[in-house]
Amino acid sequence: MIAPKRGDIWMKALQAGILAVAVCFSLGATDASSRYNSLNHRLMCTCGCSEILGECNHVGCPNSTGELKELSAGIESGKTDQEILDGFVVKYGAVVLAAPTAHGFDLVAWIAPFAVFGAALLGTILLVRRWSVGRTAPIAVDIATLDPAERERRERIRRDTGE
Repeated sequence: MIAPKRGDIWMKALQAGILAVAVCFSLGATDASSRYNSLNHRLMCTCGCSEILGECNHVGCPNSTGELKELSAGIESGKTDQEILDGFVVKYGAVVLAAPTAHGFDLVAWIAPFAVFGAALLGTILLVRRWSVGRTAPIAVDIATLDPAERERRERIRRDTGE
């Protein structure tokens, strides 16, 4: 019997790992309850509480129950996730989405934090460089050329600071 090559074993292990990951991700893909949970966390409650729809926690919320029923009805009718989200946007406006879309002007909400961080980092680097321009290393002084009073002062400072 011919022994398998080391590369063949790694390739088979990699293929098995990819298959396992694919199976794990596809198991919950069609589950209605996981879809319901995912969608209600992508929507905001419209009552003004600023909570995620699935987590609206105030007692007797006038809106969350109806919106959750509407979400369940959309899932049961076979609509895709995007169709359900689009229906909520049409009915309640773009404020119903928990995160802005990555299209049009909403793209600014995704880009702006990184742009501000980059500008702040660049400003900090330039400021530190400006502070450090013109600074030179301390000049080494030959102690033998100093007058006795200066040598005594330096020796006292060295003893006091423990250097």
